[in-house]
Amino acid sequence: MSAQQDTRRLLVLAVDDEPHGLNLLVDTLRNNPHIGRVFKAVDAAEALRLLASDDPELRERKDRGLPAIDAVFADLQMPGLSGMEMARVFSALNPAPVLVFVTGHAHEAVNAFDLGAVDYLLKPCNQHRLDRAVDRVLEKLKTVAPPGPGAAAPDASDDDEVIPVELAGTTKLVPRSSVRWVEAQGDYARLFTKDGSSHLVRIPLTQLEERWAKAGFVRIHRSFLVALNLITELRMGQGGYQVVIGNEEKLLPVSRRHTRELKDRLTGGR
Repeated sequence: MSAQQDTRRLLVLAVDDEPHGLNLLVDTLRNNPHIGRVFKAVDAAEALRLLASDDPELRERKDRGLPAIDAVFADLQMPGLSGMEMARVFSALNPAPVLVFVTGHAHEAVNAFDLGAVDYLLKPCNQHRLDRAVDRVLEKLKTVAPPGPGAAAPDASDDDEVIPVELAGTTKLVPRSSVRWVEAQGDYARLFTKDGSSHLVRIPLTQLEERWAKAGFVRIHRSFLVALNLITELRMGQGGYQVVIGNEEKLLPVSRRHTRELKDRLTGGR
């Protein structure tokens, strides 16, 4: 079946910091018969927040092991986190959306393809050229086998998820592998990293617990999530057990309900 005959309705994300360019891109996408729902974002940080949101349709797709979004059409030049940097975050997702870049400069196409984009569009987008890009997206998606009925979501434990953190008008990328422990702070979570810094992100601790379980993070308390391989000691302290993180004697409390599971994880069930 050719891409022209494919009746699949795609969920796509359009990203551009210029309002006129974003609206034109969204309108052109909606004019394509293969496009279903179009999300839009004005910068990379908003795009990443959207992918991590609790939108019911996106959550249902992720539960089925599908990418939250089929394809991302993103401007290359944006303030803060550039389209290139955003693409590196997207490519680390498992499964990852298909990338199409939108640019005002043809020479940037080489970099776009280096990052795995299936196509690039020159501004201003015209319908015929965008339709060809959508066909390429469909062809790419056909090479990725959808999960069968009842299939579990892919194991992303080997992928180092990157968390975007906004700080003083810039967006910093914090790799999950650099996080030592996480502390709940209301609807937010504070990431404590190996370099001694901490970063507040708008992600509930329960959500990180679920996302990072296969990467070796374990809940030890209603307020704490810890990288299991960094625990060097489990000791009895005042009021209950505590864990020691690393070699600098950082102590975190272990709640009674999590003690048995933690002991089993640390000893391999022995």
